[in-house]
Amino acid sequence: MYCEAAKKSLSRRLALGLLLLSPVAIAGAEDVAAWPGKPIRLVVNFAPGGAVDVVGRAVSAALLPRIGQPVVVENRAGAGGGIGAENVAKSAPDGYTLLVSAGTLFSIGPYVYDKMPVDPFKDLVPVAPVSRGIQYLLVRSSLPVKDGREFLEYVKKNSANMTYGSAGNGSGPHLAGEMFKAKTGTSALHVPYKGAAPALQDLLAGRLDYVFDPGIGLAQLAGGKVRLLAIGGNDRVSRFPDVPTLGELGVKGFDAESLFGIYAPAGTPPALVKKINAEIGKALDTEAIKSAILSNGAEVVTPMSPEAFLKALRQEAGRFGPIAKERGIRAD
Repeated sequence: MYCEAAKKSLSRRLALGLLLLSPVAIAGAEDVAAWPGKPIRLVVNFAPGGAVDVVGRAVSAALLPRIGQPVVVENRAGAGGGIGAENVAKSAPDGYTLLVSAGTLFSIGPYVYDKMPVDPFKDLVPVAPVSRGIQYLLVRSSLPVKDGREFLEYVKKNSANMTYGSAGNGSGPHLAGEMFKAKTGTSALHVPYKGAAPALQDLLAGRLDYVFDPGIGLAQLAGGKVRLLAIGGNDRVSRFPDVPTLGELGVKGFDAESLFGIYAPAGTPPALVKKINAEIGKALDTEAIKSAILSNGAEVVTPMSPEAFLKALRQEAGRFGPIAKERGIRAD
C-alpha cells in the first residue's frame, strides 16, 4: 500500500515537473506587463513581394515606434502557407514569434490539401486582423461588355466558350472563380497558373476572358489593358467607390474576401494575446500602414477582439469550404 502511494506521489511530481518545463507553462509565467522585452520575429508564410509580405512589413514598420522593439520579418513560404505556420506553431508561446497570414490558411487550406503541416484552428491562436484581401473581377479589354451587368449577361450566354485564370488550383482566386460559377450557373473553363502574375499576363494578352485578381492587376487599369467590373465581396472598396459588388449586381451571397491577420502559437496566454491585439489595433490607425494596405489593393479593417477575429475566420471557412467540397478542388 505504501509503495503504491509512493508511486502515485512520484508520478504526480514528475508530471508537475514536465508541466513546469513546458513552453506553455514558461509562457504562462511570463510577466505580460514586461512584453516586449526583446525583438519580435514576424513570420510571413509566403514569398517576398506578395500581398502577405506587404502586410507583414507594414505591420512591422508600424509596431516599432509603438513598442520600442524591432519586429523582424522572416519569410517562410511553401505548402499554401503551411510551412511558415508550422514554424510559428512549434515556437514558444511567449509573444516573441508571431505569424502574418491570409485567412485562407484557415478557410481554404484544410479543404484543398490532403495533409497540412498544421491544424490552423488547433495549433494557432488568432490575435488580430489587419486587412481585408479583396478579389477584383477584371476582364480583358477586348471583351464586348462595358460594365458588370453586361458582363453577367454575356457570361451566361457564352460561358461554354469562356475561360478564367487563377493563381493556381486551390488558391483564393480559384475559389472565387468557382464560387462565381456556382452562384451564376455558368461554366467557364478554369486555367490555373503558378501565381496571380502569370494569370494577369495572359489576361493582358487576351488569352483569358476574366480573372479574380487579388490586387496586382489594378496597376494596369490606367492603361486600359484590363477593366475592373465588380468587387468580389460584401462591401465596396474605398479606392473604387463607384465599382459595385457582385452582390449589388444580382449575384446574391457572393463573398470571396479573406482576412489577413496576425497569429500566435497555441498556448499563448490570453492576457498576452489581448495585449498584442491592442497594440496592433493602435498601429492600424497610422497613415503609413493604411497607405501600404490600400496600395496593395486591400482594405484596412476595423480593429476587433481575438474572439471576434476567430468567429470571422470560421465564417470565412463556412463560405469557402462548401465550394471546395462541391467542386472537388485540390491544391497543386
